[in-house]
Amino acid sequence: MKKIIILMLLIVSIGNIEAIDTESYQYISHLLNIRLPGAPDVFEDGVIFTAPSTYRRVGISFAHEGFKKVYWFEKMLKAKDELTPKEEKSKIETDRYRDSGILFYVLKTAPPEIRELEYRLVIDGLWTTDPLNPQYRIDQNSGIVRSMVVMPEFKKVPTAFDGPPGTLTFNYQAPSGETVTVAGSFNGWDPFMYELRETKPGSYSLTLPLPPGTYHYVFFHRGERILDPYNHNRVYTIEGIAATEAVIR
Repeated sequence: MKKIIILMLLIVSIGNIEAIDTESYQYISHLLNIRLPGAPDVFEDGVIFTAPSTYRRVGISFAHEGFKKVYWFEKMLKAKDELTPKEEKSKIETDRYRDSGILFYVLKTAPPEIRELEYRLVIDGLWTTDPLNPQYRIDQNSGIVRSMVVMPEFKKVPTAFDGPPGTLTFNYQAPSGETVTVAGSFNGWDPFMYELRETKPGSYSLTLPLPPGTYHYVFFHRGERILDPYNHNRVYTIEGIAATEAVIR
């Protein structure tokens, strides 16, 4: 957990918070485990793109947007005690952090109707394919080569907003036979009070009657505090912790 918090604070300090959904422990933990730039990494319902930080500037543009907008990569810095021996070599040093050697951009939510995500990079001012991605396609009209990511078909899971009026219905996916609980502003953040019921193998659910209002909550699974991966309304509570937000009107 300490490692996750350190990286989360660091990413906030380097700019574009929305680009990585900093409130998501799942994304932060996944980013923390990236050691070298490589091919695009499909994670949850988004994609993480990486490039070497030896480039001065890297941007990405998508075919489904007509290549009309360029999204710029961020530099991933890491606390000195998080660097591997290989990462220690030839990195920019600050008082507490060093360049990890990675530039990154996170497409938080890929368009669900797109099975093959096409894109091009802008590397140091030049348009190019992704040199770390072997998958590509040649556009039949323009002859331009586009890098490509094959996207899986994500299963839609109901969120807390899908419950009956005057309730919140919490849904979670996990291996069958496990214990999943939910805690939030509605029960004093007690992680043991409300346990989700396994309605079918791997699908857990719980409906709570609650008056109209704004509620913050998290799941507890295998001893970890987890934000709702299917509800991207994230906030920081007054206690300084990340939580998922749902509203009953």
